[in-house]
Amino acid sequence: MPADLAIVLTGGGARAAYQVGVLRGIATHLPDTRFNIVIGVSAGAINAAFLASRPGPLRPTIDELTALWANLNVEDVFRVDLWSLAKHIGQWGLRMVSGGSRVRLPVKGLVDTMPLRSLLDRTFQVNGGGEIKGIADNTGRGDPKAVAVTTLDYGTGRTVTWVQGGDVPPWTRPLRRIAETHLTVAHVMASAALPLFFPAVPIGSGWYGDGGIRLASPLSPALQLGAHRILAISTRYAKSIDEANEPATKGYPPPAQILGQLMNAIFLDVLDEDALRLMRSNALLAKIPPEERQGHRIVDLVVLRPSQDLGKLVTRYEPRLPRGFRFLTRSLGTRETTSPDFLSLLMFQPDYLQKLIEIGEADVEARIGEIAALIDGGCTART
Repeated sequence: MPADLAIVLTGGGARAAYQVGVLRGIATHLPDTRFNIVIGVSAGAINAAFLASRPGPLRPTIDELTALWANLNVEDVFRVDLWSLAKHIGQWGLRMVSGGSRVRLPVKGLVDTMPLRSLLDRTFQVNGGGEIKGIADNTGRGDPKAVAVTTLDYGTGRTVTWVQGGDVPPWTRPLRRIAETHLTVAHVMASAALPLFFPAVPIGSGWYGDGGIRLASPLSPALQLGAHRILAISTRYAKSIDEANEPATKGYPPPAQILGQLMNAIFLDVLDEDALRLMRSNALLAKIPPEERQGHRIVDLVVLRPSQDLGKLVTRYEPRLPRGFRFLTRSLGTRETTSPDFLSLLMFQPDYLQKLIEIGEADVEARIGEIAALIDGGCTART
């Protein structure tokens, strides 16, 4: 039998709809695909939990996931009414001028994400303790063997990967650890909590946020759980040299441009670096006899990424955002850049999300040969 196959779903906010398109393409061409290990971080944690919580063939599961994303609106993720936005922004403003005095308003995030919590509660079947029941049922059957969701403990600065199913190996580093648990909606909410913008989520005695913030090695959880084959889905467009040399703004960059670069560095760039390290490791191990590799192994890898710039694409759909939220984002300068990457993370608009799903399907069509080779049991590492 082929060695364990893992799928790694990275962050990117609304861009995670691209991952749904990729999964939809795989379900169309390779409907018997089974992922033994499912890894999710940031918005990818939502897709990972959904994928791991539904029983049966891949196609019905992805059809249901596609319907969820294709009908998603900003109002389903966070409150965008003027009163809620004004209240949160006002609280942040008062906090900034409080001078650290005892009389200050508590602030948690720039928006209220209770709509997302309600949506996930309806989407996932949970028991009385909040545990996602479908994941427990499926991992109990070994399909998949293990599911992992990564978060950041804001109190300690440590990246925590929460794992359910399989034989979880003890693994701890000063800034990273794996913890066995029963996954809940809170774990998914925490992993997807964009820093500062979304509020942190309490788990146990700690407060947790987006797992992509300090995750230098997004492939690491899959490797630690024993994967020999990895399909990683990035939401970062790979620019050509000419595109990279073209500035997105004129004059001093607006806040939206700076925020976009920060978000790219946190959530999107690290997968490429980790994939490069793995490919170099494979090349080195290939020159060493298997009996002398001291437990290290060659891992087949395919990285899929958008064939179109999802940041530039967002400008076409920005005018359709709710008025209050559109006013806020434009105040940050989203219309002063040709590639508002920051806004693309928050563009939960059905037409934009549907376009990303279509791009994902088309990208699978273009690379179905190497994807099939990986899923069937082996291939060379490709990005």
